[in-house]
Amino acid sequence: MSQEVSLHQRRRPPTVHEVDGIPWLRLLNAGERERALATLVVGDALRGDYVCRVGRPVTYWFGLVEGLLKMSADNADGLTMTFTGVPPGGWFGEGTALKREPYRYNIQALRKSLVAGLPIDTFHWLLDHSIGFNRFVMNQLNERLGQFIAAREIDRLGNPDVRVARSLAALFNPVLYPAVGEILRITQQELAYIVGLSRQRVNEALSTLEEQKAISVEYGGVRVLDLQALRTGMFTQRKAQDGGLMPRRGRHGAAPASLHGDVVDASGASVQIA
Repeated sequence: MSQEVSLHQRRRPPTVHEVDGIPWLRLLNAGERERALATLVVGDALRGDYVCRVGRPVTYWFGLVEGLLKMSADNADGLTMTFTGVPPGGWFGEGTALKREPYRYNIQALRKSLVAGLPIDTFHWLLDHSIGFNRFVMNQLNERLGQFIAAREIDRLGNPDVRVARSLAALFNPVLYPAVGEILRITQQELAYIVGLSRQRVNEALSTLEEQKAISVEYGGVRVLDLQALRTGMFTQRKAQDGGLMPRRGRHGAAPASLHGDVVDASGASVQIA
């Protein structure tokens, strides 16, 4: 039995608290909201579970209530390319849902996550009847376009510090991921999977960004202090002006304790971060 079927079998109606974490519901009128809530489901995705898989037909429009997901695909050489991470509050796959086409990417849980799903027929009913819902989806598509243009640029960057900065900036997008706020709960290894660098190199980049006061590494996550600097790389100019600050590592050269944790690798196997 596949992981995707197992996730489907774990579906249930959302609680009131979980409903409050779905941003587009508040844009609907009473009738539209009632229609959506009648079919909306949530399910617990375990580490390594696939929410969507390449080639599978679209059945739901998905969102993340709690946890962390990654969007990726395999290239012709069999290598995995990660496009972006999906933090809490993010809804994804609206383009695929609009066209009712098979998925061209995988969505996998990097940790235990609570995933919400709106059936594809309800998604299209709301498009046909709700102005508020249409505006939300249009904003999603517009931000998503900018996100993937930026991701293409990130792939061509040779500076690992800038790669990490831009990737963090994408995860703090207030339109796509309104539930994140100023602090993102993420481990260093999870960020490494999303950025496409080693854990050690991500550690150095985080130390550099913290030195430049673009972020603050806290227990269990990262707090953004200067989102514009992360987006534009202005911290690299400040670094040069300050005489080239060296990346600061944790005690004995280890990763910051606040980013340690037990996560999952690309194959779904558990990895213990030392």
